[in-house]
Amino acid sequence: MFMKMIIALVVSIAAAFVPATEKYAVWIFFLAVVVAFVMEGVRIVPQQFAYVVERFGRFHVILEPGLNLIIPFLDRVAYMHSLKEVPLDVPEQVCITKDNTQLAVDGVLYFQVTDARLASYGSANYIAAITQLAQTTLRSVIGKMELDKSFESREDINRAIVAVLDEAGRNWGIKVLRYEIKSITPPESILRAMQQQITAEREKRALIAKSEGQRQEEINLADGKKQAAVLESEGEKTAAINRAQGEATALRLIAEANAAAVRAVAEAISDKGGMDAANLKVAQEYVLAFGNLAKASNTLILPANTGDVGSMVATAMTVLDKVRTTTTAAKA
Repeated sequence: MFMKMIIALVVSIAAAFVPATEKYAVWIFFLAVVVAFVMEGVRIVPQQFAYVVERFGRFHVILEPGLNLIIPFLDRVAYMHSLKEVPLDVPEQVCITKDNTQLAVDGVLYFQVTDARLASYGSANYIAAITQLAQTTLRSVIGKMELDKSFESREDINRAIVAVLDEAGRNWGIKVLRYEIKSITPPESILRAMQQQITAEREKRALIAKSEGQRQEEINLADGKKQAAVLESEGEKTAAINRAQGEATALRLIAEANAAAVRAVAEAISDKGGMDAANLKVAQEYVLAFGNLAKASNTLILPANTGDVGSMVATAMTVLDKVRTTTTAAKA
């Protein structure tokens, strides 16, 4: 405000030395003072911002977004705060785990001003305060964990840091929304050891997988052989049954055919003239068979009465008479 008044005084003095405006110098001075008062007394606050106004050095009011009026010389805007969510990079630091391993850890913190008055007077520099508190809390949380656990518990670490910072931030008029670990970097020697462990674990899993595959292959082969043997035996069993049924059917059909042939012969003999035809047929067959004896082999077995063809025919006819008598009796 004092600078604006000095500027107004300088403008009015300059106007007094100009012949065309020297008689308006006083009015120019008053006009400049009015402009200075308006410029100093009107405050336009952007959305999501809060201006803290002091009157005679004491807290007076917080200006809301929009057009606001203050009294020049009495009031002044002492602090201006953004109410938006602000990301804050937490510098990398070295933490020592429970098993005495050094880890370089860095992260990012998200916070928001919720009380402009406490943010102005609760801490001289709340950004530095929450940054330092985040680092100390991180060291404390990491120190309670072993190396492997620290890699697996990022979410737990983030929640623990947010809980501590949010509790402390209430006195500073800020709310810590979340904390995220960006990277955890162990020493080079630990990295090499971890890489060797990972390689060994992968080789172990590969060997186990290979052995399981071989075992499953052998099981599959044995099961295949077993099923093949079972199927083969079932096939042989079915084939044997089919052969036995076929042979039985063939024998039954042959027997039925023979029986039918015998019945036909018997019926033919019992008819008129059948005996004479049978005698003639038997004699023909006997002569034909006797004539072929020498053609089959060098060794001949001859009946005792080879010259008595009539007696042979008579013997055969006696058999036929018996058959005919039996057939006739069966029909009766």
